Amino acid sequence: MTTNTNTSRRHFIVGSSAIATGLAIGFDFSLMSEAKAAMGTGTTAMTPLASPEIGVWVVIKPNDDVVVRIVRSEMGQGTITGLAQMVAEELECDWTKVSYDYPSPAENLKRNKVWGSYSTGGSRGIRTSEQYVRKGGAAARMMLVQAAANQWKVPASECVAKNSIITHTPSGRKTSFGKVSVAASQLEVPKDAPLKDPKDWQLIGKSVNRIDGVADKVTGKQIYAIDLKFPGMLVATINESPVFGGKVKSYDATKALSMKGVKKVVQVGDTAVAVVADTFWQAKMGMEQVNITWDNGANINVSSASIKKMLEEGLEHPDSFVHNTSGDSKAGISGASKKIEATYFYPFLNHATLEPQTATAKWTADSCDAWVPTQDGEASLAAVIAASGLPAEKCNVFKVNLGGGFGRRGAFQDYTTQAVNIAKQIPGTHIKLIWTREEDMTQGRYHPVMMCKLTAGIDSNKKITGINMRLSGQSILAAVRPAVVAANKGKDPLSFQGLEDSGEHGFTYNFPHITIDHAMRNTHVPPGFWRGVNVNQNAVFIETFMDEMAEATGMDAVEFRRQHMGKHPRAIAVLNAVADGIGWTKPAAPGVFRGVAQMRSFGSYVAAACELSVKNGNEVKIHRFVAATDPGYVVNPAQVARQVSGSFVYGLSALFEEEITIEKGAVVQKNFDTFGSIRLYQMPPVETIVIQGGGKEWGGVGEPTIAVAAPAVLNAFYRATGKRLRTVPLKNSGIKLV
Repeated sequence: MTTNTNTSRRHFIVGSSAIATGLAIGFDFSLMSEAKAAMGTGTTAMTPLASPEIGVWVVIKPNDDVVVRIVRSEMGQGTITGLAQMVAEELECDWTKVSYDYPSPAENLKRNKVWGSYSTGGSRGIRTSEQYVRKGGAAARMMLVQAAANQWKVPASECVAKNSIITHTPSGRKTSFGKVSVAASQLEVPKDAPLKDPKDWQLIGKSVNRIDGVADKVTGKQIYAIDLKFPGMLVATINESPVFGGKVKSYDATKALSMKGVKKVVQVGDTAVAVVADTFWQAKMGMEQVNITWDNGANINVSSASIKKMLEEGLEHPDSFVHNTSGDSKAGISGASKKIEATYFYPFLNHATLEPQTATAKWTADSCDAWVPTQDGEASLAAVIAASGLPAEKCNVFKVNLGGGFGRRGAFQDYTTQAVNIAKQIPGTHIKLIWTREEDMTQGRYHPVMMCKLTAGIDSNKKITGINMRLSGQSILAAVRPAVVAANKGKDPLSFQGLEDSGEHGFTYNFPHITIDHAMRNTHVPPGFWRGVNVNQNAVFIETFMDEMAEATGMDAVEFRRQHMGKHPRAIAVLNAVADGIGWTKPAAPGVFRGVAQMRSFGSYVAAACELSVKNGNEVKIHRFVAATDPGYVVNPAQVARQVSGSFVYGLSALFEEEITIEKGAVVQKNFDTFGSIRLYQMPPVETIVIQGGGKEWGGVGEPTIAVAAPAVLNAFYRATGKRLRTVPLKNSGIKLV
C-alpha cells in the first residue's frame, strides 16, 4: 500500500517511526542520470522497479541477485555488511549474490517512513534495527516460498528455502528465487514473520567478507563526497565567524572578484562569507583576499583559562543534578578514618574527519537536490527543506560515501544548510561546498569539556564508607536537544553515560553509599556527539579512581573491582577475560607494567588490559592490549575486532595528543600540526576477545571500547612511575607515546 504525502516544511519532522515490512509497489526507482555519473559505479541508489521488491527490504533479480535495502550509513564500521547479513540469514539466500542499495530519505518520506530511522550514531546501526530488518528478510522468504508453492499447487509448509533455492520436500522439485520473484512481489506481506532461533543461525556470527567496496577504498577508486563532479559545477569555500556567536559586520570582495576563476562572493546567513569559483583552489585563494570585518560579540573575552575557572567553581558549588545515588555518601565520607580525593580534567575534542565537511547542492525555484556525506539522511533532508524554502516533495538528498563521521555528520547539518544557501544565490548550478581544514577545525561541534572531583571515605577496616563523584562541565543535550533536558527538569542524562543507575549505560559497581552528580556549566563552544561521547571521560574518572581506592584499601586492582561488581556477572566476565588474557596474576617481564579498566555503555560490556614500559620517566611504549567486548550478539566477529582496534586509535590519540583550546573566544588549533593523532608505529597490537552474552541484548560495538583504553594506560603508567596523571592530554604533562 502506498501513500503520496504532500508534506510542508513546517510539518516535516525527522525521527524514529514504527516499522512495518509492508509491500510497496508503484514507484519509479531509476537513478537520476546525473547523480549516477557524479557518484560513480561504486555508489548505489534505489534499484529500478523492473527488479521486483519482495516486501520493502529485499529486491530479487531474475538472475537470483539479491539487493538488500540499507538506510544506515557506512563509515568503515561495517554496518552495511552486518545489516545485509541479518537480512540474508532470514531470507536464506546465497550470500555471494548479495549487494545493497540506499533508499533516499525523500522516498522514505513519500512511503510513510517505511524504512524507519536513517540515523547512524550511538552504535545504533545494527542494534536498533536488527528486529525489523530480520523480519523483512523472513517475510521475503515466506513470500518466495508461497509463490513457489502456488506454482506447484502444494502447501507452503512442504517447501523449504536454502541458498536461494526453494525445494518441495516430498517431490524434490526445485526452483530459484529469481524465477518466482515477480509472483512473490505480488503477494501480501506476512504481518508477523517468525525469526530464527539464534542457535540456528548460519550467517549471523560469521566473519564473511564485506560488501561495501573495500577494494575500491584501498585503491582510491571510491568516490567520496569531496570527489563529486557535475557538468558546469562550481566550487565554494566558506569563512564563518572565528568567534562562536559572532557575525559578519561587513566585507569587501573587490580583490577576490578580480581573480581568475572566481565567480561570486556571497554572504551566508549572518555569520559567514563564501567564495564561489571554478575550482576549490581558486575559491580558497579568493577567500584569502576577502576583507571581512567581524562583530565578535561578548564571547571575544572567553578563553580556556576562564572556562576552566568556571568548571572549578562547579566542582564546589552546592547545587547540582543528581543522577545516581545510594545510601548517604556524605555521612559515610565524613565519618571515615581516611579520605582520598582526586580531581580530573578532560578537554574539548574535535572530530577531525579526514574528509572536511562538504556537500553539493543544486537549487531552482521548483526543486532542490543535495548530495551529502551524512550519518543521517533524514536530518540532511530536513536541513535541505528548511534552507531551500521549498515544500518537502520538491527536495531530495542523495547519500554519498563519507570520509569519516564519528558523530560530526549526524545531528549537525550546518554544512548542508550552507551548501543550499549558497546554491540559492546561483540558481540552476551545482555548487560543491568544501570546507578548508582550518574551517573544519575551528567550526566543529566539540566533545564537551569536563572536570570531575572524586572523594572516597575508608574506615579502619579498609572498607569504602562512601563515594562522591561530582562532574562539572558542558551538556550536549542542553545545546542540541533542549527538550530532553527540560523533560528531565534541567538535567542532562547523557552526561552520566557509564554511571547511570540502570539502562544501557549502567554503572557496574555496587557501593552502599554513593552520589554521582553534575554541575552543568555550559560554554559558548558548541558541543557535539563525539565518538563514544561522555563515557570517554567518565571511564577515565571512575576507572583510575577505582585503582586509587584499591591501593588505599590494600587490594589488588582486579580483585577490588570484582568485590564491588557482584550484581553484574557480564561485567565480571569481560574483566576476567582481559585479566586472564594479559596474565594478570603472573609476573610481567622486567620493566613492563600492567593496567586494567572496564565499563558498560551502549548496551555492551567492555574491558581492556595493557602492558607498557616507560623510559626516561616520560616515554611510554605500549606493548600490547587485550580487549574484551560483550555486545550480547555478534553479527560479524572480524568487524568487531577491527572496530575495537580502530576505537583504541581514537582513545589513545585523545589520551596522548588531542585537545581544543580557546583564546579570545576562538579555537586555537587550526590543523593536524597542532591537533595530532597517534602514528602507525605507536599503535600497539590489540588482542580482541568476543563474548556473546545473548539473551535479548544487542549492544553497540563501534564506540564502547574507546573508553577503556585510556584508563588502562593511566593505571599502568602509575605502576611504572608512581605518578597519577589526571589531566588529558598527556602531552601537556610532558608524556609522549613512542
